Amino acid sequence: MPVDTTLLRRFVAVAEELDIVRAAKNLNVSRTTLMKSIAALETELGVPLFEPASDNPYLTEAGIALLGESKGLLASMPPAGGPSQGSGNASGGGGKAKASKGRGRAPAVKGQSAPGKRRQSR
Repeated sequence: MPVDTTLLRRFVAVAEELDIVRAAKNLNVSRTTLMKSIAALETELGVPLFEPASDNPYLTEAGIALLGESKGLLASMPPAGGPSQGSGNASGGGGKAKASKGRGRAPAVKGQSAPGKRRQSR
């Protein structure tokens, strides 16, 4: 069964740091988003990956096994946000789209009717 690579990357970050706050900061995601990702991965796999702890998470045996497999799998894949995913660099042509301002009318003729249009009668 294929597993979402984003979930795996987030799992590896938490497993290596063993601190959810630091892992969330390194991944530029909120702590809540990271916790939901880990919960989604645990639900998808059907096993708990971390033992519940008050301060820092501890890996279960399934978590330790998944960490080894995940590192190998993620190492063989291209990095996240690379050119294949349109990272937004100049060569990729990505970036923020800008709306055209249009031609509009010059301020000197704002009160006059547009050429070719009839003025509405009252």
